[in-house]
Amino acid sequence: MQREYDIEIEWVHFPLHPETPQEGVTLEALFAGRDYDIAAAQQRMQGLMQQEGLPYSARNMTYNSRLAQELGKWADSIGRGEALHDALFRAFFVDLVNLAEPDNLLRIAASVGLPVDQAREVLEQRTFKEQVNRDWALSMQLGITGVPTFVAGGYKVVGAQPYEVLQQLMQAAEARRRDAPAGDGE
Repeated sequence: MQREYDIEIEWVHFPLHPETPQEGVTLEALFAGRDYDIAAAQQRMQGLMQQEGLPYSARNMTYNSRLAQELGKWADSIGRGEALHDALFRAFFVDLVNLAEPDNLLRIAASVGLPVDQAREVLEQRTFKEQVNRDWALSMQLGITGVPTFVAGGYKVVGAQPYEVLQQLMQAAEARRRDAPAGDGE
């Protein structure tokens, strides 16, 4: 989106299943008693990811992402958020890594060149706990109920979506295209 539109992206974290224990929970247990077809949802996600050329693996577990969110906030604060968020995405959705385990998070941080000693301090001291708490409050205020949710100009799109849907969001929000002349919202 940033290549096409003159926008600034800000990651705002959301408490998706914050009750999930560190060891994780199976998707079957998470969705028990609900009318939710896990296989169909994963097939849809696989199709969307393939359309965008993104890797994806079907998973059977989910993990608590709170510490990963705090580490992400730290990485954002030092200008390395995009690299870490990409690595966390790959770890969770491709490599099926438990992001609630601090050692896993430290390996991921090291893989994108972040200083491991500082990352460890962030995790042990929970340095960015309050920033993530503020994100969670903002998410609730905005009425966000799922991830990802894209918000621009008072409009929002929920869930993994084809690129064209995100383009429509940018148009609705009157985001300026990078190749458009000044004053032209297209």
